[in-house]
Amino acid sequence: MFKKNILLALSVLLLGFVSFRGTDKTYELKGKVTDETGQGLPGVRVLLKGHAAGATTELDGSFKLNSPDSCATLEISYIGYEVKEAKACAGKSVNVKLKASETRLEEMVVVAEDRKSREQEKPILSRAKKEMSMASPGIVGYTHKMSAPQPNFNTEDYDRIQENRFHRATQEPQSTFSIDVDAASYSNLRRFINNGQRPPEDVVRIEEMINYFDYEYPEPTGKHPFSITTEVSDCPWQPKHRLVHIGLQGKHTPAENLPAANLVFLIDVSGSMNAANKLPLVQTSFKLLAEQLRPQDRVAIVVYAGAAGLVLESTTGNNKTKIKEAIDKLEAGGSTAGGEGIRLAYQTAKEHFIKGGNNRVILASDGDFNVGVSSDGELVRIVEEERKSGVYLTVLGYGMGNYKDNKLQKLADSGNGNHAYIDNLDEARRVLVSEFGGTMYTIAKDVKLQLEFNPAVVQGYRLIGYENRVLNNADFDDDQKDAGELGAGHSVTALYEIIPVGIESKFLAADKDLKYQQRDLTPTANRSNELLTVKFRYKAPEADNSQLMEEVVMDKKTNLDKSSDNFRWSAAVATFGMLLRKSEFKGDANYEQCKKLAAGARGKDTEGYRAEMIRMIESVGLMGKTETAEK
Repeated sequence: MFKKNILLALSVLLLGFVSFRGTDKTYELKGKVTDETGQGLPGVRVLLKGHAAGATTELDGSFKLNSPDSCATLEISYIGYEVKEAKACAGKSVNVKLKASETRLEEMVVVAEDRKSREQEKPILSRAKKEMSMASPGIVGYTHKMSAPQPNFNTEDYDRIQENRFHRATQEPQSTFSIDVDAASYSNLRRFINNGQRPPEDVVRIEEMINYFDYEYPEPTGKHPFSITTEVSDCPWQPKHRLVHIGLQGKHTPAENLPAANLVFLIDVSGSMNAANKLPLVQTSFKLLAEQLRPQDRVAIVVYAGAAGLVLESTTGNNKTKIKEAIDKLEAGGSTAGGEGIRLAYQTAKEHFIKGGNNRVILASDGDFNVGVSSDGELVRIVEEERKSGVYLTVLGYGMGNYKDNKLQKLADSGNGNHAYIDNLDEARRVLVSEFGGTMYTIAKDVKLQLEFNPAVVQGYRLIGYENRVLNNADFDDDQKDAGELGAGHSVTALYEIIPVGIESKFLAADKDLKYQQRDLTPTANRSNELLTVKFRYKAPEADNSQLMEEVVMDKKTNLDKSSDNFRWSAAVATFGMLLRKSEFKGDANYEQCKKLAAGARGKDTEGYRAEMIRMIESVGLMGKTETAEK
């Protein structure tokens, strides 16, 4: 009965995203959400029942939202607590107390909808059924409902991360890496924490945690479509060290001004996708994206299970009903021929290629490919070959238990694309609605950063995160070397930990004299207060030659308490990541200090994402205390 009530509540929550229209007058509803002790809960979702309007509670648990009616029913939900409804009226503040749920539940989306009869579905699906049946007799993967229970063992795969180490500036004065705007790691580790589990260490990619958040860097004003923001202050976990914060901001482009899109939805409908947080969530996600389409945009839908098939031929964006009906009819079953699906999706995208447009395949899968071409190397080679056509790739990961993060990440990196993990409906809205331009429209490719440190000031340095993005220094000027992509309005943030000259450190080996060369510093280095020089290289989406930007960074000796909210927030996120990874470089950090640093840097946090992370820090800290007490 308890589970049924939860599923019903979540079903109602999903239906609450229907927009209210037809009225100009609005009323302000306000209140406060607390736990059973009366403590305000930050980051709680408060939705207006039956409408899309909603709000997120502030740090003290308070909220405000607009309603077309003077009185309305609110739906209040927060992971780890029971969903609750409350009546609110304009002019009065409502207090809502949430009760902790008895069990940790993974976030699920239950789609409640009336399906047409199978006879009505046959005309739309007949072509894809025929193609898939011919390719794999007896198996029509996306029309067969799986009745067998899902395995209860965990086969999730993650590549091992070897943390970047400190380098001595006199021996290696340059550091080069490819940018990464993916944020899959953050939403994935959030899934573990919300389920009451500590995420495995290799789930934690610190650069993706840092880049999950918006830092509102200034818009570019010069000839380049990027701005560079830098800041230097104390390192929270190693007070004698310095921390360098580097931010890149891509130029924002209003959605209505984005080039026409030629999209192919490539959807995994194999048996492994037969779970509430997989195919049903995929369907809801893509319907949200379909709502963003304009008449000049096009969408085709390719599915794969035992074989691949074309469910919807390329259709203009003003046929939203047709697109969503095709999405609704998908069902899961069969094995997973991902290679065939990738080839068919790219073929379809190339057939409708828009010159100067946003040509992109959007793959949604748990990454569990098991039929035909399935090895990482083979799949990567397919994508590397197909990307030459100018078609980009976005990879959306779903599900748990058999999630193949390593495979999906490699596909995105190889396909001039990006990688996100969708753990709930709110994340789907964030990736496919709120950040549609940054996620789906590339304004620069092969984006690289190279820092040159001044050895007269910097004794050693360490790039925090980006372990799988580190490049050879010679790669920076090599325009044939593939690197990361940046979308419209997207930002990239990177942190370097610096050991100043004169500070003893166990992380640096002795600087021994060389037999055949000297490392004398130039007079310029000795006289200068320059800390480092940032070099930034990128290509326009259809260009073969890169452009260069440079900026000199000075250390203004700013104390941590005088630094910006952005600086302290990124430092708090990095601290959280190192604690989760049990990093040897975490120094004096602990969860209480991390939470305090984050709480003091939360800023305006209009979407509540920063408050959510503060709550996560607290949750993992409590897990640690429980683990210690049990030993």
